[in-house]
Amino acid sequence: MTVVYAIIVLGILIFVHELGHFLLAKLMGVSVEKFSLGFGPKLIGKKIGETEYLLSAFPLGGYVKMFGEGGFIEGGEQDPRPEAESAESGDSLEPVLRELTDDEKARSFAHKPVLARIAIVMAGPVFNLVFAWLIFIVLCMFGVPTVTTKVGEALKDKPAAKAGMQKGDVITSINNKTINRWDQIAEGVTASKGKPLTLTVKRDTQELSFTITPEPRVAKNLFGEKVNGYAIGVASAGEVITEHFNPAQAVVKGTQQTGKVIELTIMSLVKMVQRVVPMDSVGGPIMIAKMAGEMADAGSSSFLAFMALLSINLGVLNLLPVPVLDGGHLLFYFMELIFRRPVPQKVREYAQQIGMVLLLGLMVLAFYNDIIRYFVRQG
Repeated sequence: MTVVYAIIVLGILIFVHELGHFLLAKLMGVSVEKFSLGFGPKLIGKKIGETEYLLSAFPLGGYVKMFGEGGFIEGGEQDPRPEAESAESGDSLEPVLRELTDDEKARSFAHKPVLARIAIVMAGPVFNLVFAWLIFIVLCMFGVPTVTTKVGEALKDKPAAKAGMQKGDVITSINNKTINRWDQIAEGVTASKGKPLTLTVKRDTQELSFTITPEPRVAKNLFGEKVNGYAIGVASAGEVITEHFNPAQAVVKGTQQTGKVIELTIMSLVKMVQRVVPMDSVGGPIMIAKMAGEMADAGSSSFLAFMALLSINLGVLNLLPVPVLDGGHLLFYFMELIFRRPVPQKVREYAQQIGMVLLLGLMVLAFYNDIIRYFVRQG
């Protein structure tokens, strides 16, 4: 079942990504020749109208092939001008498009204005981000597990214990600001920058107030880096409730959560380049399959949250300025917009070859890490 869950997750995310390219192409009047889930040999296919819809052998990608370009793979076009050929006169190094009829030009991707091409290429990653945003909104409406502010322990000789706080206290406000989630305590303490805080707590039927001065501490962040912060010395009781939001609140919360995950994804990439995050943390299909199975076993909410996380990762990664990916082609189109002429065909071809090598290298690294992680270390 683990493999089935992985195929479901990847299939949905690839479909959403390619649907973005497909719909924007149609909106811009571009003829779409093929829409494929997966790549490689065709398993099944059916032509409806001008478009052939395919299910292909390898489920780790997909593509939309448009008239006047070579098709998108993992959201990136192979060659926006596949029909190009060397000119017989003038600049022999500069490719030209074969002569098309006016009707063909009107439906050709390569003949569309650069802003239209940018919109079509960006649509795939944007659809992935919007899809994740919608998932988070739905999850907020159906209920989000939340750790309450109940104190499990007031650590000995720490500010909270010295002020009189005890195990079982429920913190209801910090500096007169009502709170109901454990993470809000950390946010309030961090924002204090060491200045005294007034905490209101509920103890049985009593409401008590304590003035507590956070003490400096050195902790590690999500990336394992040491950071300076503040603490009052309390530990959570681990009490969890399900918090529900109305549609308007869910949109706000879903937007905030999407923004946080996008920021975390970008920061993870930056930290990886800085070598703060080790390269052996990169995961591949085996890791995705294992996590998909675990999240499915944990429940539908966990499975959907995992899908949203992967969708954001797919969207952000595809916007990186690496040839073969959407971001690489966007870079070429923005350069065309700035310099008022397309990037030379040879330059694009060399760049795509370099991008393919980088992408293959990353895939090899991911598979290697998966094998070490799940077969060597555990076997």
